[in-house]
Amino acid sequence: MPGLIGKKVGMTSIFVDDKMLACTLVEVGPCVVTQIKTIEKDGYEAVQIGFEEKKEKHTTKPLQAHFSKAGVTPKRVVKEFDFNPAEYKLGDVITTDFFQEGDIVSVVGKTKGKGFQGVVKRHGFAGVGGQTHGQHNRLRHPGSMGACSFPSRVFKGKKLGGQTGGTQVTVQNLTVLKVYPEQNLLVISGSVPGSNGSYLLIKK
Repeated sequence: MPGLIGKKVGMTSIFVDDKMLACTLVEVGPCVVTQIKTIEKDGYEAVQIGFEEKKEKHTTKPLQAHFSKAGVTPKRVVKEFDFNPAEYKLGDVITTDFFQEGDIVSVVGKTKGKGFQGVVKRHGFAGVGGQTHGQHNRLRHPGSMGACSFPSRVFKGKKLGGQTGGTQVTVQNLTVLKVYPEQNLLVISGSVPGSNGSYLLIKK
């Protein structure tokens, strides 16, 4: 799907048809075309775009050569999208004009990392419960595993405590409520993954 790279600004709410809707402000673009991939050369068609300026001294020499070949300054985030390569050339700038009010988009982002969490917070377990049968210190524990001499192990994928968050998530069927081209801002219905300032992919 074609799309652009953006940065989450924060959440707010707006009135639409006398209804207050929760929404997210996303700074989208301007994105610059840094590479065009074709079937003849790369085996598939795609357009690589970059977002947000990056200091040259913080950019590796191979990437400096990659950006200079496209005639653009170093970019912090680079991603590929399914644009039609025939419609773009190196150095083209794609802005929020790519989106219109009412568009249905999918947003890809990395969720907030919460570290190692137990089953109550990670999976919504109720805990063992009351302090009966001598379980005075097991209120937030998972309880019985349910296994015996067979299979004598815990099956993979069982809901237990572990690393929570910090994973890539896609939220689909969100609506573009407002477009502010002067500020490069989109107002998208609902919430999107990640903390304020995190990078997102907004796909049509």
